[in-house]
Amino acid sequence: MSRRTLARIGAPAAAAAAVTLLVAAPASAHVTVTPTETAAGAYSVLTFSVGHGCEGSPTKKVTIQVPEGINTVTPTRQPFYDVEVTKEKLDEPIKDAHGNELTERDATVVYTAKTPLPDGQRDAFEVSLQLPEEEGTLAFPTIQTCEKGETAWIEETPEGASEEPESPAPAFEVTAAEGGDGHGASASSDEKAEPAAAQSEKSDGDNLWGGVGAGAGILGLIAGSTALALGRRKA
Repeated sequence: MSRRTLARIGAPAAAAAAVTLLVAAPASAHVTVTPTETAAGAYSVLTFSVGHGCEGSPTKKVTIQVPEGINTVTPTRQPFYDVEVTKEKLDEPIKDAHGNELTERDATVVYTAKTPLPDGQRDAFEVSLQLPEEEGTLAFPTIQTCEKGETAWIEETPEGASEEPESPAPAFEVTAAEGGDGHGASASSDEKAEPAAAQSEKSDGDNLWGGVGAGAGILGLIAGSTALALGRRKA
């Protein structure tokens, strides 16, 4: 987690904790994230799950922090929430994958409930994005704001720790790149395609010679029938 992230989202949460506004939830009810793809550079849809309120209080807003290194995200519409993507200015302009110059990046995705989510119910939020090119832990500090109080899911889980913190940030491991164009295609799929193409060519060749053989057989049958008819006329 970057210092900028801690300054923007962690510091206010820490202050709130001092006045008991932040409530730790049971380990089985953390805010979690589940990716459809984990390969570095791949496009993935992340599903963030919220399974409870704040010490019994209904959830009215969920703010998901976009880690540095990810510049563009696309949230999925959620019928029970209004969704907004907030932006921040980049220190220096960068080029995206299409060569366009970017001067700002998507910083947070904010889901605001039209009707607060009851404590005893869960909900899920989807965000599409391209994963970083580097392997490693990717965390999304998340603030869950309720009608009374809030929970800051921002704590980093130390590598190799036997226990996780009380309010861990939703996170997963970005794995080694699989090759291809970043859409989940891998080099192995190309390797598999080559034998398939060769098999197709072999099959086409077999069909061609099979057709020639069948044609020759038909011609032979016609010739035999003609000879038999001529022989009968002479007799």
